[in-house]
Amino acid sequence: MDWFKANMVSGQGIIVHTKQPVPYPEVTGYFIPTLYNWNEPELARTCTRWLMSIQLPDGAFPAPDGVPYTFDTAQIMRGLCAAVGDVEGAEGSLRRASDWMLTQVDPSGRLLTPSTELWTGIASDLIHTYALPPLAQAGKLLGVKEYEDAAKFVLDHYKQRDDLVPFNRLSHFHAYAMEALCEMGELDLARHGMADVARVQRRDGSIPAYPDVEWVCSTGMAQYAIVWYTLGDKVRSNRAMAYLETIQNKSGGFFGSYGKGAKYISGGEISWGVKYFLDAWLLKQRAEGQHA
Repeated sequence: MDWFKANMVSGQGIIVHTKQPVPYPEVTGYFIPTLYNWNEPELARTCTRWLMSIQLPDGAFPAPDGVPYTFDTAQIMRGLCAAVGDVEGAEGSLRRASDWMLTQVDPSGRLLTPSTELWTGIASDLIHTYALPPLAQAGKLLGVKEYEDAAKFVLDHYKQRDDLVPFNRLSHFHAYAMEALCEMGELDLARHGMADVARVQRRDGSIPAYPDVEWVCSTGMAQYAIVWYTLGDKVRSNRAMAYLETIQNKSGGFFGSYGKGAKYISGGEISWGVKYFLDAWLLKQRAEGQHA
């Protein structure tokens, strides 16, 4: 949490990473529930108000390059959902963002996005599964069944994809799908995907960033810990967390990746690594009966 406070742009949001110290709307958005959960409501409110101030007229939110992405907008919706009832205007902002999300649902069920430039080459549209839980949550909060129905419709599309569940991509992006499946109640599918991950977890608790590499992705490991805690596998999640503690930097942050040949933002401390470590740590405390 000290790392977050040291790397937040005053009055705005969390930076992308230490090599790109500009505020990152997407991560700021999904950091808001974490801030509330860790009893930092004023920070959560500051982040929420900044995000609301940069919302585009059509309801979407821009990435650092100024272009709206469906994934980014959905992650900001996670923050807005958490802020509804606490920050004035959050409900209206969430409704506009959700309405915009509906415009990105293809008749086939695929979720579209105005651009993929920032993640071309490292991710695929399978990460869009992680955009569905906040849309479904918005539907529940706002009483709009159309949002919930749209989330289920899109999920059905991605569930038909043979490449959704296997661990066949960077752990961080595979873990997004595993988390999304858990959040959407698809626990058996998540278990199937996590069986792939369990097979490659090493004795020291580390998990390779890809099945065939030595190096690790810090965020992916924290996310996998979250999924295992959710699925009730405390042993594997605790092992992953213990390893993460050994690679955590003195600053409190995490590089994107560690180890020989590390290729995912290996020299910069990334904001999303801290977010998922905090989320996983909260689940660890709850699993051990140390947190209400």
